[in-house]
Amino acid sequence: MSVTLYGFWRSLAAYRVRVALNLKGIPFEEISVNLAGGEQFGEAYSALNPQHVVPLLKHDGNEVVQSLAILEYIEDIWPNPKLIPSAPLDKAEVKALALITIADTHPLIVPRVRNFLNKEWGLDEAAQTKWAQHWFTKGNEAIENTLIKLGKSKTYSFGDEVTIADIALASHVVGAKLFNVDMSTAPTLNSIFTNCMKLPSFADAHPLKQPGAPKTS
Repeated sequence: MSVTLYGFWRSLAAYRVRVALNLKGIPFEEISVNLAGGEQFGEAYSALNPQHVVPLLKHDGNEVVQSLAILEYIEDIWPNPKLIPSAPLDKAEVKALALITIADTHPLIVPRVRNFLNKEWGLDEAAQTKWAQHWFTKGNEAIENTLIKLGKSKTYSFGDEVTIADIALASHVVGAKLFNVDMSTAPTLNSIFTNCMKLPSFADAHPLKQPGAPKTS
């Protein structure tokens, strides 16, 4: 078995894949694609992923992109421990919660979006940070209210077992904290995040613990 993850230390999407592989106990090699330096646009990585983004998972000659698709592939190949429920409604609810951040929040704050805001409208770093904080806050509101409406959270989003929803929510909070977002309005989300980060699979995958990350005091 050969598993290679193409990622980058600060990529929240790559973080999600790291967590899933850790939870499943799958050894993997991570190859860093320097997004800050434009390495994703180089010939070598462009041949792997024409979208020029990470993560990309290589497994036994197969290549899978997009973090949610990768999470589902990991679940299918290594079904234990189970991260996606089998019951149709439960599965739909787990994926829908995960997609609040994967599809609706995270895409608005990625570097290519913030770089475009700078290039086209002259938004400096402070303005870009304000943009990111706005969308993370909107994501917090949506996630918190969804968790309350579903009423299924305990230790994690859907009871006492981790699902891909928790992986997604953890990535959301990690990103929000990197942008110094006020998390006080999302106590349920905060509690779930705190419980997730007690698990080495989540904590060890943290962006700031990866090679290339800035040193923190």
